[in-house]
Amino acid sequence: MDNRDAVSAFLRSRREKITPEQAGLPVYGRRRVPGLRRGEVAALAGVSVEYYTRLERGSLRGVSDSVLDALAHALRLDDTERTYLYDLARAAGPAPGARSRQRTVRQTVRPSVLRILEGMPGLPAYVMNDRLDTLAANELGRALYAPMYADPACRGNVARFAFLNSEARRFYKDWELMARFAVGALRVEAGRNPYDPELSHLIGELSTRSDPFRVMWGSHDVHVFRRSTKRLVHPLVGDLELDQETMALPDESGLSVVVYSARRDTPAQDALTLLAGWSAGTGQDRAADSAGSPPSARP
Repeated sequence: MDNRDAVSAFLRSRREKITPEQAGLPVYGRRRVPGLRRGEVAALAGVSVEYYTRLERGSLRGVSDSVLDALAHALRLDDTERTYLYDLARAAGPAPGARSRQRTVRQTVRPSVLRILEGMPGLPAYVMNDRLDTLAANELGRALYAPMYADPACRGNVARFAFLNSEARRFYKDWELMARFAVGALRVEAGRNPYDPELSHLIGELSTRSDPFRVMWGSHDVHVFRRSTKRLVHPLVGDLELDQETMALPDESGLSVVVYSARRDTPAQDALTLLAGWSAGTGQDRAADSAGSPPSARP
């Protein structure tokens, strides 16, 4: 897989976002390009214009850490963008033929992690991978994201729900912000695992079927989910303002536990309590159905 186009577009997009004033450079006359010129970035990074031009054309193979650090400083990259640049550089190394042909290993959630989800009945909780697939959820988690789980085409993927399901724009009060975060997270994963066929398929599907995704993907912005506030409009309980915490599991699985919570004595807490009661009831109904109980025996 050749990542030169991704490297070129990322470096160019970061260069175009920085003004000479932000970089502490003098400005003379009219400028015909947005942001910094290549020569200005080269000077800030302490490399020749010819060398930086080669880098921006997509050739990061063999670039030293010191040069990457200098580029990150010159382009004012944040921590996520810096990590993404390093991931692009690693992917530009000698092509690992076996790895480029490998199949994606199916990710599984350990029973102990499932027990943790089940042990938080009052908090919506999920296990998510870096492709934004929800691999497991507790009852309240499934109830909170009922519109996504109700659509088999989403296959439990938050990005598919955000861009391919019309309900998502009503469900997320801040749909555009959430959508950009989702695209940024997929961009990070594409830099880290460029040989993942499932990720390539997902990005191709979204690019083909969603104009907003295609435009946002072209911005080359990157993002990592850690904590945020989600404003949702649930079809059963209405408005919810929830804090999100994302905690990576301490292993090599690439999985994270995502938990939502409401602040005390707020309408959102009341709404979550109501939703928890409803989800517990539907769970009992499903258990009764699977056991073959008659409708009159259901709670």
